[in-house]
Amino acid sequence: MTQDLYVGDKQSNRGCLLLILVATLILCGIFYLVLLRPRSSRKATADKAEAPSAAEAAPATQSQGPAAAGSDAGLNLVAEARRLKTEDHLLEAREKALQVLDSSSHPVAREEAMRLLGEVNVELVLSPRAMPEKTEYTVQPGDSLVVLAKRFNTTVDALRKGNRISGSVIRVNDRMRVFSGTFSIQVGKKENVLDLFLNDRFFKRYRVGTGEYGRTPVGDFVITEKIAQPTWWRPDGKPVPFGDPENVLGTHWLSLNIPGYGIHGTWEPDTIGKQASAGCIRLLNEEVEELFTLVPEGTPVTIKD
Repeated sequence: MTQDLYVGDKQSNRGCLLLILVATLILCGIFYLVLLRPRSSRKATADKAEAPSAAEAAPATQSQGPAAAGSDAGLNLVAEARRLKTEDHLLEAREKALQVLDSSSHPVAREEAMRLLGEVNVELVLSPRAMPEKTEYTVQPGDSLVVLAKRFNTTVDALRKGNRISGSVIRVNDRMRVFSGTFSIQVGKKENVLDLFLNDRFFKRYRVGTGEYGRTPVGDFVITEKIAQPTWWRPDGKPVPFGDPENVLGTHWLSLNIPGYGIHGTWEPDTIGKQASAGCIRLLNEEVEELFTLVPEGTPVTIKD
């Protein structure tokens, strides 16, 4: 009897344990369904709502891609042009830099390209190097530097420097490389810059000073006269010779076909980049000397606001 009770109690305990285990599993399932699963579902739904679709993301990538690619292309071209210049391939460097100005809107790339072009172009013109804008020429009877400068629309100084001529004498049958390109000038008053063009392609940029209160005239003009070591005429008509501290014209003067206005040097470098003159366009003395050497009389000058 006692054994039967023990066996019955033991079986009863096992049944109770089984019921408790089943109940526990049911409660865990309910806990998961009621509490955990909705939270995960809500999170997945929120993540889906916040994440942009492929269609939404694609336009942004497409719009940014070409701009970034264009910027990289411009900077890469500048780097390639610099490498070519370092290796003394100046004509190739010039073409690479011009490609930047033709194809890139990246401000740093454009600025670097313009700076490089200024260096390369001046070296090409004012040295005996060959370039498409130069003509191989054999000196003929009756030729002189003045005659050749007028015939090829260049300057005597450019002929001298471009052929390493120290004086004024050239001899029959001498071989020369004569520059025959066409220069033009554009001045921007707002930016205070003077851009020099060769055959309508960018050549070099100079920083300038322009007229205070917008006094520099706007329009299309021509260089009519060039004077080294110019005399300055005061408003009262008194001449002030070159070298006098009161003379404001610097070392060189290029007159425009509008009375009283021209392009000249300055003894006040701190006025460059500002609207500070009486109306003329002023450059650093060493830069106006370079411009004086490059451009002949008759060079067109366009001045814009």
